Amino acid sequence: MRKKLDQLLAQAGIELTDQQLEQQLTLVEQLNKWNKAYNLTSVRDPEQMLSRHIVDSLVVLPYLQGQRFIDVGTGPGLPGLPLAIARPDCEFVLLDSLGKRIRFIRQVCHQLQLTNVTAVQSRVEDYQPDSKFDGVISRAFASLNDMLSWCRHLPGAQGRYLALKGVYPTEELAQFEQTFGTEFEIEAINRLQVPGAEGERHLVIIKTRG
Repeated sequence: MRKKLDQLLAQAGIELTDQQLEQQLTLVEQLNKWNKAYNLTSVRDPEQMLSRHIVDSLVVLPYLQGQRFIDVGTGPGLPGLPLAIARPDCEFVLLDSLGKRIRFIRQVCHQLQLTNVTAVQSRVEDYQPDSKFDGVISRAFASLNDMLSWCRHLPGAQGRYLALKGVYPTEELAQFEQTFGTEFEIEAINRLQVPGAEGERHLVIIKTRG
């Protein structure tokens, strides 16, 4: 598994320390273990989890600007946990409405001694943070319009929305322009290369106009 992860990360141009690599592998091990009882992810094969969960999360690293991030609809901590392992200098809030997912995240954070993660069980529209975020991240959580509707109270003035999508979201972008085009703007749409994972990946970065 370590060799496979090394290969995937090398192909993706991502560098981690030995400790971070071991933490990512422990995360996969725990995800596989908990998945049998709690059905946290549809991916059953631990080796597939390396590409479809770990590397698929880590390809966002070059686009993180700032120190404080929230992963909304994090599920079993994706992409938040792999990112938090890779960026111990940053603070991550992982938010989900399902208790079993939050319990899993807290257990993994305890096991890996991650001190830069706060797991919160809440609906995103009900969550009121103590301070605003530099980045609001979502992975297959909601449409762009729903993300902006539900999360507009979360970023700071210079904060960004980072929406992880599969294929190029043509329809969602058209709806976004109609509904939010005067308030927000698309800063970038980046095609992401995820070694070992099938299908397209895109990252849509949105900022407030002004």
